[in-house]
Amino acid sequence: MPATRSSEEKHVAFLAFPFASHAIIGLSLLRKIAIAAPNVHFSFLNTAKSTHSLLSKSSADDVPHNIKFCLVADGVPENHVFKGKPLEPENLFLKATPENLKKGVEMAVAETGKRITCLLSDAFLSTSAAKIADDLSVPWIPAWYSFPSCLSAHIYTDLVRQRCGRSGTVDFIPGLPAMSVADLPREVPAPESEEESPFSRTLSQIGSVLPRATAVVMGFFEELNSPLLNHDLKSKLKNVLHVGFLSLSLPAPPLQPSSSDPTGYLSWLDSKKSGSVAYVGFGTLASLPREELIAVAEALQTSGVPFLWSLNEKSKELLPKGFLEKTKMHGKVVPWTPQTQVLAHASVGVFVTHCGSNSICESIATGIPLICRPFFGDHYMVGRMIEEWGIGVRVEGGVITKNRLLESLELVLRDEQGKVMKEKAEALKKVVLKAVDSATQEFNCLVDLISSAS
Repeated sequence: MPATRSSEEKHVAFLAFPFASHAIIGLSLLRKIAIAAPNVHFSFLNTAKSTHSLLSKSSADDVPHNIKFCLVADGVPENHVFKGKPLEPENLFLKATPENLKKGVEMAVAETGKRITCLLSDAFLSTSAAKIADDLSVPWIPAWYSFPSCLSAHIYTDLVRQRCGRSGTVDFIPGLPAMSVADLPREVPAPESEEESPFSRTLSQIGSVLPRATAVVMGFFEELNSPLLNHDLKSKLKNVLHVGFLSLSLPAPPLQPSSSDPTGYLSWLDSKKSGSVAYVGFGTLASLPREELIAVAEALQTSGVPFLWSLNEKSKELLPKGFLEKTKMHGKVVPWTPQTQVLAHASVGVFVTHCGSNSICESIATGIPLICRPFFGDHYMVGRMIEEWGIGVRVEGGVITKNRLLESLELVLRDEQGKVMKEKAEALKKVVLKAVDSATQEFNCLVDLISSAS
C-alpha cells in the first residue's frame, strides 16, 4: 500500500539567514527540535560561507543525524569586489531571494527523495519563506531570535513612519515603554532616500507577512514581556510560541570545576571577591572605535576594578602602551572566554557589553547587572529595555569615554543604586528559572506542529 501524506516520513526545511549570529542560533534551535523529533528529517539551507563557519566551530557529533546541510547561493556576483557599504552582503543575498532559496528547497527534495512537509525560517526571511510555503502548500513557522519588543517595533513600522518619520518619541506601541526613534532598529524609521534597501524593505514587510504564519517562535520567555505586549502580539499572530532562550540551556548545568577549565580564567576568577569583577565583552561583530577602546582601557586602569576583558588580537594591538603591564595584577585581557560560565561565576559583578540579545539573555539568566554600549540593529532598543527593567545602564551619550565608564562602574559596583540593580537582576533571573516549564511546554507544542504537518 502506498504511503499516505499522514504516514510518510516528515521532511522539514529550515531557511537560515546567514549573517551575524542568526545562523548559529537557527542551528541551535534546529538541533533541539531534531533531538526531540528523531524520526523527522531536517534540511538546513544556508550559504557555503556561513555553513563552513558553523561547522568549523562545532564537531560532527554536535549535529544530530537527522539534520543535513544544503547550500544556497549567496547572491554575490562572480569577481565582485565589496565596496565596504553597510549591509552590502546582506543586500546581495536578499536580492537573490526567493529564487536561491527555492533552488535550495528543490535540491533538498532531490537529495532526500522526500517532499517538504513543513517550512521553518529565520523571521528575517519572512517574505520569501511565506511565498515558498504557499507554493508548496505547507505550514510555515518563522523564528524570531531577539526580544519580542523588537519584533513589535517591526510590526508597527508603518505606524512609526507615518507618525514620526525619522525623529521624535515613540509612545504608541502597545506594551513598550516610550522611547526615541533613535532607539529603534534603523530599518524601522522612514528611509533616508526614496529607494529603500532590500534589507530595510524586507524587515519593513515583517508586520504584514507574519500573520500568515502557522506559528511564530520566540526565542524568549513570555513572562519577561509586559502583559499588554503579549496580548498585542497574540492578537496579531496566529500562534505565538515562547520557547525560552536559544543560546543556552536552563536550568544551567553546574559550573564546571575551575581546575578543569583549560583557559585558566575560572581559576583567576576564584581569586576575586564576590561581585567585584567587571567582565568586558563586545561580541564578535561589534568593534569599538580606537578612541573608545583606549577610553575603556584607561577607565579600567584608573578604577582598579578587577576585570576580565575578552578582546581579539587585532584590537589588542590598539591598547595604550604599557596598559597590560600596569594592570596585570588586577586584570586579564584574553582573546576568548567561556562567556556563560564566566557570567555564572560568583566574582562577576557587572557585564560591560554591546547589547547583543544573546549576551543579554545570558546575563539575565545569571542575574548580572549591565553597562551597555549599543552599536547597531536592535542593540539600542535592547538597551532601552534593560533600563526599563532597572538591571543596568546605557553609557551616557552612547559613546564610551574614560569618565563615563568610570562613573558607570562606580554606580553599578559600589553605589547603592547598583545594589538595587543587582537585586532586580536576581529577581529577573528567578522569573526566568520559574518560566522554564512553560517554555518547555511551548517548545513541545512546536515539535508537535512540525511532527504532525503534512
